[in-house]
Amino acid sequence: MHDLKTNFDKLFPIVKASLKNFINSEGNIPKTGRKPKFSDLNVITLAIVSEALSINSENLLFHKLRFDYSSHFINLIDRSQFNRRRKYLMAYIQKCQQYMAQQLCQGENTFLIDSMPLPICRFSRARHLKICKKDIFSAPEYGFCASQNTHYFGYKLHAVCSFNGIFTDFELSKANIHDIHYLNDVKYNYPYCMIIGDKGYLNGQNQLDFFNDNKIDLQTPMRKNQKNYMAQPKVFRKVRKRIETLFSQLHDQFLICKNFAKSFAGLSVRILCKITALTILQFINKINNKPLNHIKHALA
Repeated sequence: MHDLKTNFDKLFPIVKASLKNFINSEGNIPKTGRKPKFSDLNVITLAIVSEALSINSENLLFHKLRFDYSSHFINLIDRSQFNRRRKYLMAYIQKCQQYMAQQLCQGENTFLIDSMPLPICRFSRARHLKICKKDIFSAPEYGFCASQNTHYFGYKLHAVCSFNGIFTDFELSKANIHDIHYLNDVKYNYPYCMIIGDKGYLNGQNQLDFFNDNKIDLQTPMRKNQKNYMAQPKVFRKVRKRIETLFSQLHDQFLICKNFAKSFAGLSVRILCKITALTILQFINKINNKPLNHIKHALA
């Protein structure tokens, strides 16, 4: 089992360097009011480390902190404070992830796009579920996953990653939102680039508009019943597996489909922390000259 304190000390200076323009000398985001003894930097690092170690239950995390690491975390806040401050610091956790992604993706011009289902409960319980329904605009919906040929209730994670497997953009949407809408949202971030997607992004007019307006070469496989059908080159099919492997890592190691959140904000920050943890572990592998996506090798 990986040691929580050792990994905290390993990730802390990296998180600090990524947020150096936003924190003061005490590790806090400058704001009015009482100065916290357990710094914002500690909260962010602890949130990321717990996800890196597959500790996605706050009860389990704070049980370990109080009984196994009580002498290592001075001025530790309680679980409810941690939960509130983590949501408050969500924007800075995202800045941390973006900083790492920029360091790892300099000069990239080929990207992959895909989505994965994020069910929040069993399909049979969806009618009676009350969590995440406070706001109608962020409430979960019914959706269909074509790759798994299954219906589900919850959300959908849309993501863009680099050729080497670094998440550069991602977003959470309702399960019934079509994939092509997300590409319309992020297209301005990838001018003069090639984006490789699956059949969910197949739309002749959109592909033409992306190229004319943003110089994006969107490559998708054709349907066999299309006129002038041509099979997608094997190299594109092979490259696209990179983002599917990332989704598998989020599912298996980071337990992204296990939901303990009661609100959409809580679910969003948990997913953000998981992706940030993945990116930081890739960054550690990069600076240690290890295989980039062998993320378990980065843990102490």
